Amino acid sequence: MPEANMITQGGMNRESELDTLQDCVTAALARARKAGASQAEVSAHTSKGLAVTVRHGEVETLEHMQDRSVSVTVYSGQRKAHASSADLVPASIEACVDRALDIARFTQPDPHSGLADEELMAKEFPDLDIWHPTPLDANRAISRAKECEAAGLQDSRISNSEGASFEAGLGLGVYGNSHGFIGRSAGTRYSQSCVLIAGKGDGMQRDYSYDTGRDLACLEEPQQTGLEAARKTLRRLGAKQLKTGQMPVLFAAEVAKGIIGHLLGAVSGSALYRNASFLKDAAGTYIFPQWMHISERPRLLRGLGSSAFDNEGVATLESDLVDQGQLLRYVLSSYSARRLGLQTTANAGGVRNLLVHPNTKTGADLLQQLGTGLYVTEVMGQGVSTVTGDYSRGATGFFVKNGKIAFPVEEVTIASNLREMFLGIAACGSNLDTRGNIHCGDMLLEKMTVAGS
Repeated sequence: MPEANMITQGGMNRESELDTLQDCVTAALARARKAGASQAEVSAHTSKGLAVTVRHGEVETLEHMQDRSVSVTVYSGQRKAHASSADLVPASIEACVDRALDIARFTQPDPHSGLADEELMAKEFPDLDIWHPTPLDANRAISRAKECEAAGLQDSRISNSEGASFEAGLGLGVYGNSHGFIGRSAGTRYSQSCVLIAGKGDGMQRDYSYDTGRDLACLEEPQQTGLEAARKTLRRLGAKQLKTGQMPVLFAAEVAKGIIGHLLGAVSGSALYRNASFLKDAAGTYIFPQWMHISERPRLLRGLGSSAFDNEGVATLESDLVDQGQLLRYVLSSYSARRLGLQTTANAGGVRNLLVHPNTKTGADLLQQLGTGLYVTEVMGQGVSTVTGDYSRGATGFFVKNGKIAFPVEEVTIASNLREMFLGIAACGSNLDTRGNIHCGDMLLEKMTVAGS
């Protein structure tokens, strides 16, 4: 099998490639220093991947990816500029640095720009178990996607397929800056998904399932993903509307993660210093019930967001974002922290493995606690304002009566305000969805407005 068709450590020597990237970074930093930059930071990356999509057993797309790039940021006093290149030969790297310095002459001074403080740079680089290269050719990837879709199509009530996909990729990166910091990283990621349709005409329903992780051996079997996609699609047949009213709402774990995502948007430094957040000046206040606990675990083994340092080289550490309902801090890079008169929280590039701690409720427990209300399994639309906290989105799911699912629901709108929603969280389930950077279970809210027929 030709090397170009393989995703494997044998097709790319990790340490040798990292050494090459590090040479590019150190050369660019030396060039910037020699050319008169007061500070500089450089990142170099290599990625390699394979992606396939099949539909009705036929290959629709097959893509091999292999990329290299270098990104240079220079500071000339308080002036900042950026340039990048996909060519890593020495002459191109020098030209990239020179181009960034030329741009810096025309940018406006910004007193908040500059590298993160030197004493905050990471000094320890533990193995986070995120590198699991697996020999994988196009035939194996196609076979896995076909098995996934075929399992989903076994039930005759499934009327169509939007396809199944499988992706595998690895990425290597080196970040360095003029503090003398050099950080190396290497990670793998695998994912599979299946999207199915059931029913006919106006009664058609669509749903999907997926899995993703660092190690291919830890992904569920492709047949399991296909069968779960079919189960989720079939349970939506016969969906009805609800009458408008107020009721408790239970968010499925994959949807509840979106609620936490809105929190992160509101406490991010860029939203705060632009006065575009309803949670401005909220640090130190109680925005959740007192049992609520949310922590960040950037060094979680095999975590999809795990890293020993952030995008500025700042050492990552486990820390609480919310404890006993109190917002303890914001999510800040060094730049946004300076704008706010604070210190970076090692979140340049975002949060890493945020955990919403459950209060020991399983899925069945939460349905019983919900009683009669709406169980939301999907939301759509963009009706969320970080500025005001107003929340209004289309939703589908199930009407629950006396703790049991009664019938599927479609074409409803759920509305409230995020501040009220946060305070109204009654429980978080232990069925954590860890397929991403936010780890969260089902989430029960005491009351929302549900608009239907």
